[in-house]
Amino acid sequence: MRVVVLGLSLSSSWGNGHATTWRALLRALAARGHEILFLERDVPWYADHRDLADPDFCRLELYADLADLRDWRREIAAADAVIVGSFVPDGVAVGRLVQEWARGVVAFYDIDTPVTLARLARGEHDYLSPEVMRGYDLYLSFTGGPLLDLLQRQYGVRMARVLYCSADPAGGVPQAVPLRWDLSYLGTWSEDRQPGLDRLLLQPARRAPGLRFVVAGAQYPADIAWPSNVERIEHVPPSEHAAFYAASRFTLNLTRADMRRAGWSPSVRLFEAAVCGAPVISDTWPGLTALFRPGEEILQAETGEEVLAALQGTADPRRRAIAAAARARVLAAHTPAHRAAELEAYLGAAAREAGKREMAL
Repeated sequence: MRVVVLGLSLSSSWGNGHATTWRALLRALAARGHEILFLERDVPWYADHRDLADPDFCRLELYADLADLRDWRREIAAADAVIVGSFVPDGVAVGRLVQEWARGVVAFYDIDTPVTLARLARGEHDYLSPEVMRGYDLYLSFTGGPLLDLLQRQYGVRMARVLYCSADPAGGVPQAVPLRWDLSYLGTWSEDRQPGLDRLLLQPARRAPGLRFVVAGAQYPADIAWPSNVERIEHVPPSEHAAFYAASRFTLNLTRADMRRAGWSPSVRLFEAAVCGAPVISDTWPGLTALFRPGEEILQAETGEEVLAALQGTADPRRRAIAAAARARVLAAHTPAHRAAELEAYLGAAAREAGKREMAL
């Protein structure tokens, strides 16, 4: 297939979780023989932090604005499939143009489904609107479970399918490095994740000054009072994630509030940490236990006391066994190769349904 993708970013992983998702998925899709063009809005905050300016698995092109996007109309029209991602600048206008130009399957990949629906409920239509939703042949969602039925029933989406994130085994080989931290967290600052970080990392750090903690990620406010035993790292590039996780006795998974309420919303970091061999302590949400067996492949915590109990009461053999079991689970079901095969099947099904609609007209 010839596939055109319009996503938030492929070139820069700074301050977003989209780039690593797109990189893993598109690399695996290219390995299956497909030709891919990624169109990215050229914005200064990513231009200053590009860590993949020239990918070897697809063609990456930047466009300045909607007028500039029109230069790519021919490629969009000729593609077998066009995929627009969530949080693309001017996403509603981009979606309308793509739906007007494309002759192949038109899909939307929502890497932020519960956040998207919360914004729609507030009347915020910056990157997606109900009208544009109904114009896509296929709605791919980072969130599974009951939300898929809601998308079709309440919003009139033609075909909603879950396409979870994944973790690349090639970049997640466990490394033999000295342990530096008892608990790590890797993630860009988010206002609705901050209470969880306070409860599950900062409070335990204050109560256990002999333990070592680290928070890595961009955009944290300057007024956060970090305990002295919490190290701060502004940014860890994807090439260094495996080493970061390997230096952690445990790593923390935190989920945005809208995604916790919806459930069935595993994050990139959850799968990535597992494939890198780091035992994960996660906040709780519906659907988590369908992905990982609690107590065997993952530990869950709702309070700082539960986090400290895990850090101080888990013997090293059990810690390593949990990590190994989680890694095996990801390798069996949550790699980019799995997602690329699923995407192929979904696009094929959407093409067949679109063909039926045309015949009925």
